[in-house]
Amino acid sequence: MNNEHYRNVNENPCHMCMPMGGILPFKGIEKSMVIIHGSQGCSTYMRRHIAEHFNEPIDVASSSLNEKGTIYGGEKNLKQGLDNLIKLYNPGLIGVLTTCLAETIGEDIDRIATSYLAERGLENYPLITVPTPGYGGSHSEGYWLAVRRIIAALARKTASHSKINIIVPNISPADIREIKRILRLMQVDYTLCPDFSDTLDRPYARPYKKIPDGGTRIDDIKNIAGAPATIQMGLTADDAFSPGKYLENEFGVPLYNIPIPMGIEGTDKFIGVLKELTGNPFPAELEMERGRLLDCMIDSHKYNFQGRSVIFGEPELVYAIARTCMENGIFPVLAATGSKAAKLHGLLLPLLASSPEQAEILLEADFTGIRERCRELKPNIAIGHSDGKFLTEREGIPLVRMGFPIHDQVGGQRLLSVGYAGTTMFLDRVTNTLLEQKHKNYRASMYEKYYARPAI
Repeated sequence: MNNEHYRNVNENPCHMCMPMGGILPFKGIEKSMVIIHGSQGCSTYMRRHIAEHFNEPIDVASSSLNEKGTIYGGEKNLKQGLDNLIKLYNPGLIGVLTTCLAETIGEDIDRIATSYLAERGLENYPLITVPTPGYGGSHSEGYWLAVRRIIAALARKTASHSKINIIVPNISPADIREIKRILRLMQVDYTLCPDFSDTLDRPYARPYKKIPDGGTRIDDIKNIAGAPATIQMGLTADDAFSPGKYLENEFGVPLYNIPIPMGIEGTDKFIGVLKELTGNPFPAELEMERGRLLDCMIDSHKYNFQGRSVIFGEPELVYAIARTCMENGIFPVLAATGSKAAKLHGLLLPLLASSPEQAEILLEADFTGIRERCRELKPNIAIGHSDGKFLTEREGIPLVRMGFPIHDQVGGQRLLSVGYAGTTMFLDRVTNTLLEQKHKNYRASMYEKYYARPAI
């Protein structure tokens, strides 16, 4: 039997593991810490990976499961790890995430957590469990599930109030700060969750704090069920992972599920929902920024129409970038994500149908598959996280870095891409990359024409 067309491996995946994504929301909750129930190597890998992107110290505890714990169960390890974590950090909330190892041997972390709290007399302590086997999904699914479990554990039926829930996907701290600025300009009373705008991009200060200041207040999350509405930037999130869908189903909080506010249409949608919910007018400052974005689009369209993009990363970001590129003539030829992301496929199909390119969609993709398709489709720009450097190094496609993780450059946590102002900055990065590649190709052709000819 000829097996040359069969592949059952994932080479250079386009995503990270589920517990990696599950850590991030806990970093956006005040006085929160995380413990990974699994081997020491797992938590070390995740700490390093996250720290290299955010350029911040990242503390993640571990139950340090070894061979004995794998055979006889890791309950003792987890309880000892929780004791040490509380002693060293004194957190206000703890997240317990699992790994492949803990899930494979069948660890019941809900039972262990309940038993631990009863034994220590901590029945009211917020110890939140999240089942995140590495094989259970991508880091995107881990992120959304962790947010849902945090809200499900803390939210309670409460009196109605005026604070609108804003639930954000895995975007940069700079993006979260911009969303908060827009909310302030719109005079919106809100609870944003999770908020790692300061905890994962903290100012330099002395003395050093093991748990940085900032994050969504626990008391605000407890009252989240009394909100008049939830705005969730999570169109691609499966309903089983969706925090907004949970609040709608359990507490009747109306859900407005919108894309990340990138581009004219995406940001207009966000502003439009805020105006509908509050009745507040469109601020002059934002109107000026919208006009600058339109001017930016006019300035750059003569260069951008030559763009043929490959877009990859987390589903929600892939969709937002694809929409923004379509607005500006940088038509996608390939959109890829390492996630299953069934909803992404349904959203991208009608969007890309209007493109003059015959765009393709790859789900559960790896970079070997992406590279193979790029050789056929011949994009001239890539947009996504720094693992896409393979496309530059091996296929000669310039990369605009966007999303998580960015390891080969500094400042990933400060990249601003949302709102009218952020989209303007994003378009400048893309347009300048296209221009640089055009000039590079021109210089190479001139060298070939005048200097690389054989001597007569």
